Amino acid sequence: MKKSEKLQVIEKLTKQINSYSHYYLADISNLNAEVTGNLRRLCNKREVKLVVVKNTILRKALENSEKNSVELSDVLVNNTSIMFSNTGSVPAKLIKEFSKKNKKPVLKGAYVEQCTYVGADQLEALINVKSKEELIGSIIATLQSPIKNVISALQSGGQTIVGVLKTLEERNA
Repeated sequence: MKKSEKLQVIEKLTKQINSYSHYYLADISNLNAEVTGNLRRLCNKREVKLVVVKNTILRKALENSEKNSVELSDVLVNNTSIMFSNTGSVPAKLIKEFSKKNKKPVLKGAYVEQCTYVGADQLEALINVKSKEELIGSIIATLQSPIKNVISALQSGGQTIVGVLKTLEERNA
C-alpha cells in the first residue's frame, strides 16, 4: 500500500472514530470465514459496524481523532478489529453473547461514554454502562417520585378539608 493510500485510510478511519459515540477494540483472529460472516451479520443486525484494521493505521487514527483515547494504543497488538456503535453497551453484549460459542471476539479495549476501558476484564462493566439518556431518565424518575407523593397527599388532604368544611357548614345552617 502506497503512503498516499495509507493516509486516505487513516483519514477515513479517523472520521469514523469521530462520528461514532462509542467504539470497541476486539481480537477476532483465528475465526474462519463462516464464523466471521456470522459475526458480521450479528453486528449489522444490532447496528454495530465491524471493521478489521492494521494496528499501525488504527494507532495513527486514534492519535488524529478528537477523542481522548490514546491509552488504547497499548492494546494494539496482534489482530485488531474495531466495532463502532451509537449505543454504549450493545457491542459489549454482542461480544459476550458471540464469544460463548466461539471464544472470540475478545475485548481489548473500548471508548464508551467518554471513558476509556482497557482489558477483557472490563466487559461486565461495559455491559452495565447506562447511556446518558438512561441516566437522566432514572434521575428524573427518582426526583418525580417524592413530588408525586406530596401532590397526592395535598390532594387527598384537600378533599378531607373540603368535607370537614361542608360538615361544619351544615351544622351551622
